[in-house]
Amino acid sequence: MEAVVKVFAVHSEPNFSLPWQRKRQFSSSGSGFVVAGRRILTNAHCVDHHTQVKVKRRGSDAKYVASVLAVGQECDIAMLTVADEDFWAGLEAVRFGALPRLQDSITVIGYPIGGDTMSVTSGVVSRIEVTSYVHGAAELLGVDAAINSGNSGGPAFSDRGECVGIAFQSLKHEDAENISYIIPTPVIEHFINDYERNQAYTGFPSLGVEWQKMESPVLRKALGMQPSQRGVMVRRIEPTSPVSKVVCQGDVLLAFDGIEIGTDGTVPFRSGERIGFSYLISQKYTGDMATLRVLHEGAARQVTVPLTTPFKLIPVHIHNRPPSYFILGGLVFTPVTVPLLRSEYGKEFDYDAPVKLLDKMMHAMADAPGQQIVVLAQVLAADVNVGYEDIVNTQVHAVNGQRVTCLAELVAAAEGGAGEYIRLDLEYNQVVILGKEEAAAAMPAILEQHCIAADRSEDLRPAAR
Repeated sequence: MEAVVKVFAVHSEPNFSLPWQRKRQFSSSGSGFVVAGRRILTNAHCVDHHTQVKVKRRGSDAKYVASVLAVGQECDIAMLTVADEDFWAGLEAVRFGALPRLQDSITVIGYPIGGDTMSVTSGVVSRIEVTSYVHGAAELLGVDAAINSGNSGGPAFSDRGECVGIAFQSLKHEDAENISYIIPTPVIEHFINDYERNQAYTGFPSLGVEWQKMESPVLRKALGMQPSQRGVMVRRIEPTSPVSKVVCQGDVLLAFDGIEIGTDGTVPFRSGERIGFSYLISQKYTGDMATLRVLHEGAARQVTVPLTTPFKLIPVHIHNRPPSYFILGGLVFTPVTVPLLRSEYGKEFDYDAPVKLLDKMMHAMADAPGQQIVVLAQVLAADVNVGYEDIVNTQVHAVNGQRVTCLAELVAAAEGGAGEYIRLDLEYNQVVILGKEEAAAAMPAILEQHCIAADRSEDLRPAAR
């Protein structure tokens, strides 16, 4: 219990709907625990967009300022440290244990909402599988345990006193009760090793393919598989991933690093268990090589590919950076991100956002690193843009005939054209045309009226390029 600390954070989130400003700051608290090397682990969502982080030991009234060493958005883990020597006096780091087994007893210690003192809750491991991490939208190994929710960042201990995970999320559903999840030690150790290797968090790698189950014997036979062969069919490949150079759509992925993949996409996992083969990928580090056995046009071959961090066309996180924006004649342009959709359409944005943007979020893939979906987010009404006031969150396809693949390209095309007009071709075949000189002349008054310091975010200013 002495190794468990309370984490206090002050957050200042960007206002994605008004990207030139931030929201009102707010405070939150969570749990954390001491690990080797004078470091503290907690959840990433406990320190998201932090401006200040403090920690307090059990039984102490003193809060110590902490600095954030690394934040892993995908795995929802953050690493902190404290400079003050007094904080570490008498503290011992927790010992990590192996991945628990089904029906093992675990105890979670933390500081949940509803009180100021430490809370201890016990339960049993009911399921171990690759699960969706809500904060990072990643598929990683997770442990389902019947424990009380609300202990975010608190350690989970086995009956031998070893740390076997971090509490991080719970299932809220009308048909489910008391289902909470912990981040298991393989994911925690991956995060720590990644930081120690690179002095920064580089992320969990991805193979870069979408696959389809091959449980149909007709499908397997049609693709030239032998009765003894098992695997999954590659149905889409991310153009930005290295695997796109050696694997084709319609190939069958038979094995990963020598481990055969089942027709349902699972691989053997401990005695009598199977787990999704993405678990094998998540055990690797960015830049590691993977050996694949692939069936291509009926012939099996072996290929080796490097694993890289996936690039999302519509990112789930912007890693605590301020959002990008550009204002032209009162027209506000910004790249689409999940935080923008959540800001504009609320928690149920995946039902309420425009279908075209949701389709791109769910299914579109980037053709090249750095590609963005740029939208005309809103129009700050002025005489120069009369008639366009109702356009909201509509994708920009081209500026002055030049295709737009990122916000920087839009800025260059809008400012570099030699003609009298600036023409914008939008989704749904909409066209916006502004007078170039009139738009430039109107900008100072528009910025002043809306208390905007600059017509573009810092990353788009000449000194930043």
